Amino acid sequence: MSEARSLTQDEARERAALLEVDRYDLELDLTGLAEGDTLRVTTTIAFSAATAGGTTFVDCLSDVEEATLNGRALATGTPPLGRLELPDLGPDNVLVVRSVQRRTDAGQGIHRSVDPSDGAVYVWTSFEPDDARVVFPCFDQPDLKAVFGISVHAPVDWLVTSNMGSAAVTTADGTRRWTFTDTPRLSTYVPVVNAGPFVELRSTRDGYDLGLYARRSLAPMLDRDAEELFDLTSKGLAFYGEQFAMAFPEPRYDQVFVPEFGGAMENYGCVTWSDVFIFRDPPSYADREERALVLLHEMAHMWFGDMVTMRWWDDLWLNESFAEWACAWSAVRCTEFTDMWAQMLATEKQDAYAADAAPTTHPIRQELVDVATAAASFDAITYPKGAAVLKQLVAFVGEDSFLEGLRSYFATYAWGNTTLDDLIAEIESASGRDLSDWVVSWLETSGADRLTLERQDGGRVLVATAPGGRAPLPHRLQIGSYAASSEGLTLLETLSVEVAGERTQVDGGADGDLLLVNDDDLTFATVRPDPVSLEILLTRGGELPTAVGRTLALTTAWSLLYDGELGAEQLVDCGVGVLSRETADSVIEPLLGRLVDAADHWAPTAARDHLQSRVSDLCISLADAPGRRLAALRGLAQSATTPTQLEFLAAHATEPDLRWRRLIRLGELDQLVESDVESLLAEDPDPDAWVNALRARTARPSAEAKETAWQAVMIDRKVPQDVLFLVGRSFWRPGQDDLVTAYAERFLQALPELGNAGMLWALCMSRGFYPAVGGEDDFRDRLGTAAGQDGVSPVVRHNVRELNDRRRRRESARRAG
Repeated sequence: MSEARSLTQDEARERAALLEVDRYDLELDLTGLAEGDTLRVTTTIAFSAATAGGTTFVDCLSDVEEATLNGRALATGTPPLGRLELPDLGPDNVLVVRSVQRRTDAGQGIHRSVDPSDGAVYVWTSFEPDDARVVFPCFDQPDLKAVFGISVHAPVDWLVTSNMGSAAVTTADGTRRWTFTDTPRLSTYVPVVNAGPFVELRSTRDGYDLGLYARRSLAPMLDRDAEELFDLTSKGLAFYGEQFAMAFPEPRYDQVFVPEFGGAMENYGCVTWSDVFIFRDPPSYADREERALVLLHEMAHMWFGDMVTMRWWDDLWLNESFAEWACAWSAVRCTEFTDMWAQMLATEKQDAYAADAAPTTHPIRQELVDVATAAASFDAITYPKGAAVLKQLVAFVGEDSFLEGLRSYFATYAWGNTTLDDLIAEIESASGRDLSDWVVSWLETSGADRLTLERQDGGRVLVATAPGGRAPLPHRLQIGSYAASSEGLTLLETLSVEVAGERTQVDGGADGDLLLVNDDDLTFATVRPDPVSLEILLTRGGELPTAVGRTLALTTAWSLLYDGELGAEQLVDCGVGVLSRETADSVIEPLLGRLVDAADHWAPTAARDHLQSRVSDLCISLADAPGRRLAALRGLAQSATTPTQLEFLAAHATEPDLRWRRLIRLGELDQLVESDVESLLAEDPDPDAWVNALRARTARPSAEAKETAWQAVMIDRKVPQDVLFLVGRSFWRPGQDDLVTAYAERFLQALPELGNAGMLWALCMSRGFYPAVGGEDDFRDRLGTAAGQDGVSPVVRHNVRELNDRRRRRESARRAG
């Protein structure tokens, strides 16, 4: 593949001013992927130019076998810098290119995978942000939308999916041709083709033809989950269509679960998922809730991103922040997952606070000079912080006005491109509020304010402190006033507060024993209660009456731990108190994960076993409740330390997933028996069970095991990107620092290579396999310096520097203890 130059914003503006793209006709030949690595594509692009005689280029990262522009031959071979020059444009132009791509196993643009259980081949495409150019020559920028006509040649036993669902299918010479109807005008990053011998399930709900696809070896699991997926999909389409006053306009909505894919992608009408979301064993509540969150997030993109698309990646938040907000908002309103905001507070929002406290923090909206830089913005600031800030905007203008603005926005700009100003103008018109200061404060600044409550002389003051010396942001929030008694914590009154400036007097209301700042979690700020409230929060937080309130108790403790103001033991104390009384299934598993992390990575070495044992005892007590059993046993499998705890785990780990988790824990404790791994491999119907075997073996304090894992991950790239973080968790184990130090150095040396297979691989590798432990005393500094060198992907650079900050905080906490 040619070394490519990233498209700059200036180049995109120049090309958009010159061109209007009418349509792409894509003919993909997948028959060479049945047993080989070759994709052939014939691309026809019809476009007009504002200036006749001008020159432009198409983005192309495949080898050109033949190309003509208006009948004139163009250069063939590998386009220099990934750009095929188009000279002497006419007013109306037709470009025809026959190209071939043989790099089809790296997960960039197109990926060919082989199911290890039956040898079946599956092919998927994914083009965000600029990987469409890997598969077909195109003007690969979001504001040059066009109609797509897609046809596919594939083996006769394969099913093919694309954006428009139904296709005309003909058979000849042992292959099938699938010809799909034209799409509406789409950006180049949302067309899709998926193919393979999928199993297909369909259901008609509320007038929509819904489809689910997965590889054959997962058919029983898909059957088990299908009704829930169909139900969620139907409810989501109905809810969004009603709330946005614009129904999803296609009669068909497909979701394709594919192997070796990272996350999910919002391809219009045909969402592609990693098939890790087809759970191999009966899922926990948290598993189901996370899948619902992803389903509703990708569905929201049909409106935020597909129908209405940002003009340039500066406004990526118009896609991702809105989809992240919408999925939680819709889940609470139209599904059984009514505690979704508490779940997001326990998980993604804590990641956002950590990202915003790191040296790599950035505004939600920022000027991005090129697409490579934009790729580094697919992070916890653009996603969960952006969602939290939108939740604050809803509180600021009111939900009715906010929705009225969205409806007008969609009606005005459907199938076009927009900027921040377009959306804000619609919300201002609907709400009657000037949002110019809000935009500057919340979207164009970085860092989280700290809100500290002070009680003095019978009065209460909320002190806002902003990072970097900037002015505090405007906050609209609630303070819950709670009375503490032997019967628990009782809400006396909820105070609505608007923070403007450094000191805000909190007037009125009962002066409860506990004043819970940011009750209901309406704003994005770190919170420091007054000393009396903090003591109650840490020791009696589990007595609060709401899931969000109880989660705030533990996440406040987590924030204190993260900033070096609380020890891991106090965090575990607080968590045991909260979780022993928790009633919301949404937060049991993620909050247990916080306790496991604190005991495993934040506790001083001398205290690790003791704190892990305390977490294990909590898990054993929770395992008695049927609804908590699975979450509790998963927590136990990460923390079991004593013989009694390990025996309890062995007795209750009956499903393959729990059995693998137990073996991974035994690997960490250097108690793994290889014959147990082989036996479970033989029994487990999961086609990807080999990854769990690798994790168990990798967790051992063994030089041979680490070398085998390193070879699989970094050299052979055999480990799929969607499970890299799981293997990384087993590789970089606390207490194995000396063993992995040499590999930490090898990771540093490999930084330039981590970005050579596109954004998804760079993202998953740099986050999932980051050295959480190991290295000499100055390793973090040298790693950060190496990440800044030329040739390192901006995605890799950003992630390494952010995770360096988290590692520094963990190491400081361990020393302080």
